[in-house]
Amino acid sequence: PLPVEIVETNTIGALLGNRNIIKSFYAAILGLILVGTFMIINYRILGFISVISLLIYGLFNLALYSLIPVTITLPGIAGLILSLGMAVDANILIFERIRDELKNGNTLIRSIDNGFLRANSSIIDGHITTLISCFILFLVGTNFVKGFAATLGLGVMISLYTSLNCSKTFLKFLTSYQSFRQKKLF
Repeated sequence: PLPVEIVETNTIGALLGNRNIIKSFYAAILGLILVGTFMIINYRILGFISVISLLIYGLFNLALYSLIPVTITLPGIAGLILSLGMAVDANILIFERIRDELKNGNTLIRSIDNGFLRANSSIIDGHITTLISCFILFLVGTNFVKGFAATLGLGVMISLYTSLNCSKTFLKFLTSYQSFRQKKLF
């Protein structure tokens, strides 16, 4: 084994820890608002669908946290925020593929189908490797690391579902209306 040396140890009281968790929660909300705004400005309709998918991702996360009694700690919030970033990244991969297909002259519906199909392997590979890392961290880590690994792992599984299923379902629903089939909206 490698020699490990403890450099610093801190003890945080309950009140200070509570303040940090509240600040982290507000930072996560602000980050979500900024990311949502960026997605809508940059991707228009696709960005709006991404925001809806991210909201569903958040609801699924909260529902899962209430089913499995999860104590939210700072490392847990970090895992949640990182998995949220992966959910955004998955949507961006899909949307860029859709844009590429539209630039190649495909119809909107064909571009959406091909965009999801072409992005699947990258998204699944990234999520699977992250899940493997979470599993290893959970096995060998301390309690804080286990909390981070657990929330990141749960978030990554939910992210995989929402990015590949929810986004596609909402996109198919919107494009079923003729007024939303204009290429300039995408």
